Amino acid sequence: MGLRAKIGIAISATAAVVAVLVGVLVHHHTVNAQLDLAGHTLDGRLQTTAQDRAAGIDTGRGLINPPDLPRPLKALAEGGRRGVYLDLSGRTPYLWAATKLGPDVVALKRPYDREQQTIEALDRMLWGAGAAGTALGCVVGLLVAHRLGRRLTASAATAQRIAEGDLGARLPRTGNDEIAQLTAAVNTMAEALSGRLRAERDVTANIAHELRTPVAGLVTAAGLLPPSRPAEMVRDRAERVRGLMEDVLEVARLDARTEEADREVRPLGELAHRAVAAAAGQGGGSGGAASAGAGSGAARAGANGGIRVRVLADGLVETDPRRVERILVNLISNARRHGAAPVTVEVDDGVIRVRDTGPGFPESLLTHGPQRFRTGGGRGGTGLGLGLTIAAGQARVLGAGLAFANPPGGGAQATVDLRGARCPDGDGSGESGGGV
Repeated sequence: MGLRAKIGIAISATAAVVAVLVGVLVHHHTVNAQLDLAGHTLDGRLQTTAQDRAAGIDTGRGLINPPDLPRPLKALAEGGRRGVYLDLSGRTPYLWAATKLGPDVVALKRPYDREQQTIEALDRMLWGAGAAGTALGCVVGLLVAHRLGRRLTASAATAQRIAEGDLGARLPRTGNDEIAQLTAAVNTMAEALSGRLRAERDVTANIAHELRTPVAGLVTAAGLLPPSRPAEMVRDRAERVRGLMEDVLEVARLDARTEEADREVRPLGELAHRAVAAAAGQGGGSGGAASAGAGSGAARAGANGGIRVRVLADGLVETDPRRVERILVNLISNARRHGAAPVTVEVDDGVIRVRDTGPGFPESLLTHGPQRFRTGGGRGGTGLGLGLTIAAGQARVLGAGLAFANPPGGGAQATVDLRGARCPDGDGSGESGGGV
């Protein structure tokens, strides 16, 4: 049950309880007032009748020792006291007054139905007023709850946007209540977080820019070294440093959210093959692979370095091919580095799945998504987590979906959803490919 429903129910229940209490109090007060008035009137008449009879005047209004006199009143009168009693035992209520006069009991009796009808009419009015008050309380409660709930929902949505990276999200400041204080706290938090992250990105980007020239010189100098094992190691480390520097700069550009996609119409299967070839060229690896529709499976198996490609249903997509290949290369490289062979790339009608048979993604990545400077994609214990961070950033630029999961059969699976970029006239007929 949401907060709006709780507030509405609380206000409605309070209005109903107040209406019932007021109705009960008014009912009892009216009944007692009417009974007192009727009792005083009848008691006065009884005194007049008893005085007349004591003087020897018979007005014919008094009843002498009536047989239907209620027992409580009869016992009171025989004890020498005068009293009034309301008899509700019959179909018609009667008001009695009785007193002792010598050896006899003198009593007066009158119907009480008119007063009873008045009380019943009053009860109906009270029930109607209570129902109307409760309905009004429900409406007011729902309006108040809707207003408060809308403000709280806006605060929660803004906090979620900030958590997802939209550091420019802010809440309008309205009112002076506790929710306004929450709004001010959320905005202050967003300002502080935005400033710290902006400073962090600026420092990182500035360091990467400053390192660009010396790293480029280091790579050039390493290329001039005579062929040898030490020279090969120096060149390899220099290339790694340059790659890391370029990744940091790319993350800074993606964080700035200024990147735009250059869209072209391309077959999705072709983009997958190009990405596999690029990923295979980044690192070695033995093992076979099969390419969908390939005429020479053995040759491609060696070229793809143990990466299997399966095209179940191909089609044309309007997207940025460079960014799609960048996403797939990073996903494949992460699978090869932190997973286990074989790595399978599957194209299925606008969806590309990259799956390995390793230990799977960690729970932190599945829960919070890729985070920079977290080791090894969460699996290998090494690395800076930039590859998956870049993949997620490029997918955001493309408007594509990127999801991570650990399938029931084991391993890890990353899914790139480009179905929103499919061309209606694209070729949906698929090719099938098998692994070796």
